[in-house]
Amino acid sequence: MIRKSLQDGVQILRLDRPEKKNALTGAMYTELAEALETGNTDGEVRCHLICGQPDVFTAGNDIGDFLQYAGKVAISETPVVRFLRALVRNEKPLVASVDGIAIGVGTTLLMHCDMVFASRRAFIRSPFVDLGLVPEAGSSLLGPQLMGHARAFELLCLGNPMTADKAAQIGLVNEIVEEDVETAALSCARQIAAKPPEAMALSRKLLRGDTQAVSERVEEEIRIFAERLTAPETIAAFQTFMSKKKA
Repeated sequence: MIRKSLQDGVQILRLDRPEKKNALTGAMYTELAEALETGNTDGEVRCHLICGQPDVFTAGNDIGDFLQYAGKVAISETPVVRFLRALVRNEKPLVASVDGIAIGVGTTLLMHCDMVFASRRAFIRSPFVDLGLVPEAGSSLLGPQLMGHARAFELLCLGNPMTADKAAQIGLVNEIVEEDVETAALSCARQIAAKPPEAMALSRKLLRGDTQAVSERVEEEIRIFAERLTAPETIAAFQTFMSKKKA
C-alpha cells in the first residue's frame, strides 16, 4: 500500500509493503499516479516526497502482479504505465529518500526527481535486460543525458549495481546521508514547499525544458516492452526468475 500524508505543503508518499520489500503492485502504482495527478492542481501540495522503509526503498515491479494485469488489458492501460506517464506530467517538485535497495523502477523513477537523498545502504540496480526486457520511464533517454552513455549502459544494459557513492558521482543522487536519510529529504522538501510556488514552478519548468521528447520515449519504451513480453528469451528469463523466487 501507499501511505499518504501532508506536512507543511509536502505530500509524503510512503511505499508500505515491507513484507515484499516494497515490490510495487498495480494498486500501489494507481495510488502513486493519482497522488501525482491530483497534486498538479492541488494548491496545498507544493512538493512530493517518495520514501520507503528502513533498509528498503523498493524491489521494483511485483512481477507476478504485473503479469496478471498484463494478461487482462493492453500494456498501455496497466497501472504501471499510468504511473510512468504521471511521472513525466508531474508539475510539482519531487524528492526521493532512498534507504536500501532501489531496483528497476525504483531506480528509473529517480531520474524524474529534482532532489534525491540516499543512505550508505542504497543499492541501485536495473535488471531489465536480464529479464529480456528494455528500460522504462524514459530512462533510455534521461539516463545518457544525466550520466553519459557509458554509465547509462552500465546501469541500464549491463545491469551492474551502483552504490550510493557511485550514484552521487554520476549525478543520480544529490546527497548521501550518514544517519537519518528520510529526515534530511523531508527537510529539503519542506524548504522547497516554503518557497514562492509560482516562481518555483516556473523555474523548475525552465530547468526541465520541453518534456515532449521524454513523453515520446516513454511511449516507445512501452511499445517495445510489450513486444518483448512474448519473446522466447523473455519468457525463459521470467520462468527462471519465478522458479528462483519460489525456491
